[in-house]
Amino acid sequence: MQYVSTRAAASAAASSPQQFSDILLGGLAADGGLFLPTAYPQVTGDELNAWRELSYADLAFQILKKFATDIPEADLRALTAKTYTKEVYKNTRAGEKASQITPLRVLEERADGSKLVLQALSNGPTLAFKDMAMQLLGNLFEYALAKQDEQLNIFGATSGDTGSAAEYAMRGKKGVRVFMLSPHKKMSAFQTAQMFSLQDPNIFNIALEGVFDDAQDMVKAVSNDLEFKRRYKIGTVNSINWARVVAQVVYYFRGYLSATTSNEQKVSFTVPSGNFGNICAGHIARMMGLPIDKLVAATNENDVLDEFFRTGVYRVRKSAETYHTSSPSMDISKASNFERFIYDLVGRDGDRTRALFQKVETHGGFDLSGKPGSDGDEFKLVAQYGFKSGKSTHADRLDTIRDVADDYGIVIDTHTADGIKVAREHIEPGGTMIVLETALAAKFNETILEALGQDAERPAGFENIEDLPQKFVVMPVDVQKLKDYIASNTGL
Repeated sequence: MQYVSTRAAASAAASSPQQFSDILLGGLAADGGLFLPTAYPQVTGDELNAWRELSYADLAFQILKKFATDIPEADLRALTAKTYTKEVYKNTRAGEKASQITPLRVLEERADGSKLVLQALSNGPTLAFKDMAMQLLGNLFEYALAKQDEQLNIFGATSGDTGSAAEYAMRGKKGVRVFMLSPHKKMSAFQTAQMFSLQDPNIFNIALEGVFDDAQDMVKAVSNDLEFKRRYKIGTVNSINWARVVAQVVYYFRGYLSATTSNEQKVSFTVPSGNFGNICAGHIARMMGLPIDKLVAATNENDVLDEFFRTGVYRVRKSAETYHTSSPSMDISKASNFERFIYDLVGRDGDRTRALFQKVETHGGFDLSGKPGSDGDEFKLVAQYGFKSGKSTHADRLDTIRDVADDYGIVIDTHTADGIKVAREHIEPGGTMIVLETALAAKFNETILEALGQDAERPAGFENIEDLPQKFVVMPVDVQKLKDYIASNTGL
């Protein structure tokens, strides 16, 4: 399996493909694009049948070996076995089995034959779906660095859950340091404490005086400085990292195989969406041949993706136009992974993809609606990829949290509430709609308390996390100051 940049010209793509291990430790390609395989591997009906009874670790191995063809299969099998264990994914709710890793729970069975199903993805060490990929990424990084006798300085940005998942996955890993940007005072108290309370010497938290999009832009600025990146051995764990996206593909297969009994059946997925990484993994699974009907992107008040899937206009908001909401991990107005889908949408034309995303930087977006003066008419092709969308607000979140608690006896987090609200609007008669859980409710207790008048239950070990000492630095939106800070703490 070989990989090319979404911005590579046809001649360059043909002459300089890379393998999985070549792109594992990095993020952006040298031309500013994102990596994708030259073609998506296909899954047969016989394979799906054979995979129905596999453990999560074995399923992960079967899928990942299609993408990481340059890693010996015995090594890859050992890595997935080490990652996906009930000891790592132990924060289950009543009625869930830790051995299932991502158990399903049917919430609604309607008279029209439709089902609303919740897939639990938040049983890992930081209580968020990001653990599903990040734990594997930590083991992959350690494996690759040991083989090369190298060091890696991971640099990333988070709106809440990516940072803690990355830090918990990388703490104590040999040869790895983590520098993580987050928007100062714009995460929940639990999210903030989960990151800043880590005292490991290889963890560096930077609270940025801006919004997540500012942090994300700084990650790209550093990644595009190829000399700095090379000198200080910079890698990334943000969802622009291909290995992280492909690890998320696995739970779409698990969700489908658990919800169906035959390959003739289809299911749909609703995915709380901000940076487009999670739902991009669903797109890849669908392109591989997984029988997915619809992929529904659920946004909060920062509805850039919903606007595109309704109108064909991708309009990035400025920092001042980005709302601080009660589902803060989706307070994003520039979806980094969206470029991967657009690359497929425009026929895998690297030149066109590069021109469109350069226009994002110069004009704040692009228009594929086909209307006079637009940048193209590819929006008419979106339906072929199964995408739909919807939007949820703070009032919607409160109502949904109350409804789910009253009707099903479970407390969901704010982002999952966005997903369930939008999923209900897109369920079709006879269809199965799986909502991907985003996090456990304890991470967003402020809103749970507002909705239910009581605190969310916390798994053991997290009872008083906000009271722990915190270690972080506050920094303005200044790329040079950031580079100086990284350089002074790498030991290189």
